Amino acid sequence: MSGAGWTGWPLVALGGAAGACLRYAVDRAVRARHGSAFPWGTLTVNAAGSLLLGLLAGTARGAAGPWAALLATGLCGALTTYSTFSHETLRLAELGRGRAALANAAVTPAVALGALWAGLALARYLAG
Repeated sequence: MSGAGWTGWPLVALGGAAGACLRYAVDRAVRARHGSAFPWGTLTVNAAGSLLLGLLAGTARGAAGPWAALLATGLCGALTTYSTFSHETLRLAELGRGRAALANAAVTPAVALGALWAGLALARYLAG
């Protein structure tokens, strides 16, 4: 990451704080609308964060320097969550919802990678 060292850490912290709060708010809002045991909120934030990261990676400014520290590492890093995805998948299996656990384990990485690719493609298209 360009801008590493002292100057990069406050930007990562600021972006991370915003990303974590956004992840919490989106997850709660999605859970309130869906009464299922499937972790739709986590899937939503992982897809959104991956799309945003793809958009950033597709731009010259978003891929390096202070913007990368703030938005890519900080915001997207805290918005997306592999640990929660893993925990929720395990919990589904422990609760006897094996099909939902398998679906989550298959769908989440596919959706996140697809969203990343779509963001990258969109950024490149918009850049001409």
